[in-house]
Amino acid sequence: MNIGGQAVIEGVMMRNKEHYAVAVRLPDDSLKIKTEKSKQFPKFFKWPLVRGALGLWFTMYDGIRAMLWSSNQQLEDDEQITFKEAVLTMALSFGLAIGLFVALPFFLSKLIVSTETILFDIVDGIFRFAFFLGYLMLISKMKDVQTLFQYHGAEHKTIACFEAEEDLTVENVRKYSRFHPRCGTSFLMFIAILSVLIFMLIPGGTLTKFFGRIVLLPLVSALGFELIKLSGKFEKNFFVKMIITPGLWLQRITTKEPSDKQMEVGIASLKAVLK
Repeated sequence: MNIGGQAVIEGVMMRNKEHYAVAVRLPDDSLKIKTEKSKQFPKFFKWPLVRGALGLWFTMYDGIRAMLWSSNQQLEDDEQITFKEAVLTMALSFGLAIGLFVALPFFLSKLIVSTETILFDIVDGIFRFAFFLGYLMLISKMKDVQTLFQYHGAEHKTIACFEAEEDLTVENVRKYSRFHPRCGTSFLMFIAILSVLIFMLIPGGTLTKFFGRIVLLPLVSALGFELIKLSGKFEKNFFVKMIITPGLWLQRITTKEPSDKQMEVGIASLKAVLK
């Protein structure tokens, strides 16, 4: 059984093909768990590349719902965030991401190198990755984000324990690595590398190259999704290890060692989805 997940506010979401479960640590230190049906998409969306381009949005839908629910467990009734507010926040975040990681690197590169050369795409890719890395390092200094990254580590360690077919106890989970080859961070690393190669193929002038980067993002995401699936199947292969290593390095920023209580949350979430 394939299990995936993500860190949420003071908790962990675990997901399989049919359901997802969210477990959170409440302000009174107790645990609360919610289980829902996963958002399903038609079978023809499961074709290679198509599943990566469209399946990501269905996964994000569940992720938003899980993040929203976990956030509201930490708030008073009159402070609750609505789904519309959460979607609006995500839309604004997406727009800012396009500006910071697509538009800004592109126009900075244009000041240095002509858009008609392959060197332009390489410089653009370097800027894009540098901004992404800088962004991660900057937010990792925030206390709330550090806690989120600890729950990210708890998610990885719990899944690794499950995949090793060991009993889901804190003692067993504790000994596993917080780094996992199928992590979304590795997925983002694949996208960063693939985007440089694919964007080199965009012909034309400045406007064509710029808007081509936005239009081709679904294709880049789809290819990244296929690579992350292959890396999970052949992670012991020498060449696959070389490919996934940069993503594992990046997880040194996006995951932190969790506490025992945080691992308990990860275990509770996984046990709930396994039921």
